[in-house]
Formats: sequence, C-alpha cells, structure tokens
Amino acid sequence: MYAVFRSGGKQYRAAKGDVLRVEKIDGDEGATVKFDEVLLVGEGSDIKVGTPTVAGSSVSAKVVRQGKTRKVPVVKFKRRQNYLRQGSHRQFFTEVEITGITGAGATKAAPAKEEAADKPAEKKVAKKPANKKAAAKPAAHKAAAKKVAKKAAAKKAPAKKTTTKKAAKKKAAKKSSD
Repeated sequence: MYAVFRSGGKQYRAAKGDVLRVEKIDGDEGATVKFDEVLLVGEGSDIKVGTPTVAGSSVSAKVVRQGKTRKVPVVKFKRRQNYLRQGSHRQFFTEVEITGITGAGATKAAPAKEEAADKPAEKKVAKKPANKKAAAKPAAHKAAAKKVAKKAAAKKAPAKKTTTKKAAKKKAAKKSSD
C-alpha cells in the first residue's frame, strides 16, 4: 500500500518502511508524526483519490533525525553597477520513516471518469438544435457586416487622398506665385 501526502508545500509518495526527507517539522528524534493531508491512497488497482484529500486517511511516521542540507551559494550580482553580494544557505529538514498508512472513504477513480464521459455527450446533443436555429441568422449578419466594412473602407480612403491633394495645391500655389 502506498500514499501521496502533502507536507510543507510539497507532495511525497510513501510506502511503509520508506525513509523520506520532508520540510522541517517540530519534534524530537524518535517522536511519532501524523500526516492528515493524504491526497491519494492505493494498493494495486484499488486507488482512492481525494477531492482534495481522502477523508479518514492518514500517514504515520517516526522522526529519524533533524538536520541541515549542504551549503548552497547565493550570489546577487548586477553588472557595471559595482554590486555583488555573496552568501550561503542551508535548508533545515526532518528525516522520517513511514510506519503505517490508513486509508478509507473515497471511491475509485475509474467510475468517476465514466460518469464524466457521459455528461459531455448529453450536452453535445443539446447544443446541436441550438446551432441549427442560429445557422439561419448568420446570412443576414454577414451581409450587414460586409456593408459596415465597405463604409469603413470608403471613409478611410478619402482621408488619405485629401492630405495629398492639399499638399499638391500648396506646391502649385507656391510655383504660380514665384
């Protein structure tokens, strides 16, 4: 049996006897910890998926050790600005050994998919008659749209020509006055 649970903003897949490094949890070495945010519980083809968590399920674990990860360099740098800041970071972690998984409550994932597949089929049938009624109107809408497009194009074209005519008239006026 395995489970997927959430701890410290991350998700972990665990089975009985696994040793995991999770984000720091308060607790001494040897203490027992219980994770209640179980997202999925499964064994073979029997999988229980929660929405968002599986009700009544939990993962119990024993704290093996508390520690820090390796040192990671942190560099802030902006070129040509005389700006360089260097430092380092060590992340805290808790190493736990999974002692047990209890799962109960949710249904299998496969039947939910079948139900979801049936619902869209019904909606498609309902949409077809609505499309046939709406199909008669677009011919009139297309004709109106073409008229609007022609008017817009007609208005734009003279605007460009008037600017060139004014410039031509001014040049002609200057030549005749000279």
